[in-house]
Amino acid sequence: MPARPPLTARRLRLAVELRKMRERAGMTVTEAARTLGTSQGQLSNVESGRFGVSAERIRSLARIYSCPDQDFVEALVGMTGEKSTGWWESYREVLPSGLLDLAELEHHAVRMRTAYTSNMPGLLQTADHAREIFRHVIPAPTPPEVEHRVSHRLKRQGVLYKAHPAPYSTVVHEAALRMGVGGRGVARAQLQHLLDMSERDHVTVRVLPFGVGAFPGSGQSINYLYGPVPQLDTAQLDQFHGPVLLDADALLQKYRHLLDIVEETALTLEKSRDLIHAIAQSL
Repeated sequence: MPARPPLTARRLRLAVELRKMRERAGMTVTEAARTLGTSQGQLSNVESGRFGVSAERIRSLARIYSCPDQDFVEALVGMTGEKSTGWWESYREVLPSGLLDLAELEHHAVRMRTAYTSNMPGLLQTADHAREIFRHVIPAPTPPEVEHRVSHRLKRQGVLYKAHPAPYSTVVHEAALRMGVGGRGVARAQLQHLLDMSERDHVTVRVLPFGVGAFPGSGQSINYLYGPVPQLDTAQLDQFHGPVLLDADALLQKYRHLLDIVEETALTLEKSRDLIHAIAQSL
């Protein structure tokens, strides 16, 4: 028997959305399985992500559940039938699964918004900056483990360099710009890289200066990844124990609103670039 593919966040999300669709229709697993002509156990395995599901089966379930949102149904269909394995799977034995899930979500996102208060955005870090950050992971990683994390982070950044990249916008607090990670040379190169990336049409970098004082979400790093439809958005929070993924509607709305406020509070693009340049020159 071939090995079952890993239960990634994306595969689990598809399963959860199918379960929620059934629950909105007011049907039990037994009723839905009987109508579909399958077993209760098989449908339960689909809804838990243990079994894969075809595009035809998703459309059949949507008809049984009388789901009126065809855009949502087709977005779910788009999450099936992926024949190739993503590059991140080559790291499954050496990195935490949460890092692989983030890379997969970024790969499929149609838009990305982030906000960072004390760290540089992962997608905009230089190799030397990332290497210095990973050296301080607890428990202390071995040199090979550090290099695995660095190479994974750099490959994640490929989403910003592909032929038709998704729009990416970030707000970085001035504290992160002045952190001086890795010493003067590394820090200066990191700030210059931030400036260089901000020149790209699809990349927006804005700065939240010290002068704004308190603001919503201070101290929290946020990655907001837009799916093909709003119901498939994901918010990712960096925690000490690893990435946390959120997809509840109320939480997604909360973090979209938080990012709106942070972006409105941040400096303009031109003033942001000026401040980044001034800090780099002061090093």
